[in-house]
Amino acid sequence: MPRADPGVRILSFGDGALLVELLPLGVASGVNDARRARLFASAIRDLRTSSPALALGEPVAAAASVLVPFDPLSVDAALLARRLAPLAAALPVAPPPDSDARPRKVRVRFGGDDGPDLAAVAAETGLTEAAVVDLLAASKLEVLFLGFAPGFGYLGDLPAELAVPRLAVPRTRVPAGSVAIAGQWAGIYPQASAGGWRLVGATDAKLFDPSLPEPALLRAGDRVRLVPA
Repeated sequence: MPRADPGVRILSFGDGALLVELLPLGVASGVNDARRARLFASAIRDLRTSSPALALGEPVAAAASVLVPFDPLSVDAALLARRLAPLAAALPVAPPPDSDARPRKVRVRFGGDDGPDLAAVAAETGLTEAAVVDLLAASKLEVLFLGFAPGFGYLGDLPAELAVPRLAVPRTRVPAGSVAIAGQWAGIYPQASAGGWRLVGATDAKLFDPSLPEPALLRAGDRVRLVPA
């Protein structure tokens, strides 16, 4: 597969998809990289409309990559990769925020039974629990992409002072509404599930409701503030 530029690589992903990586291997992703991925996904949607013969499926943007499905019976993967390469190479280095981004405030109960890992996070970072909460509340987070579970948004970027690793042994059950951090990301568990992120709080906000026209509360690109309850 062709390389679009030193920061773009196009890989086969099974028989019916290409994975377009928008960062060199080993480079951490952030808000800017996720914006580039979403912008590239938007360009693919435009290409679906303008070139139906390419038989493209719905693109899926992640932290710094986009999965581009296609019909392998109709399109040659190598030819498609050559069509995608210039689109990736033309992406701006630093895209602006999404034009349809929405502000979202999520009220959070920090610490105690709602945030059993808050004390450990404070100890590992050398901060007080109050300082950890203040930093989280002051963070202007963006929904980089959705994944892991329906309605789960990866929120970034956290301040470097709050960077802590995942738990060495994940919990077998994390309650729905748990607010958690790991590395440069924060997230809110929409449903009870297993999970290895550090639990610092909880919210009553419903992150995913399949009965609604738009089931997920958060959309990629939204701006999120965690407000102490």
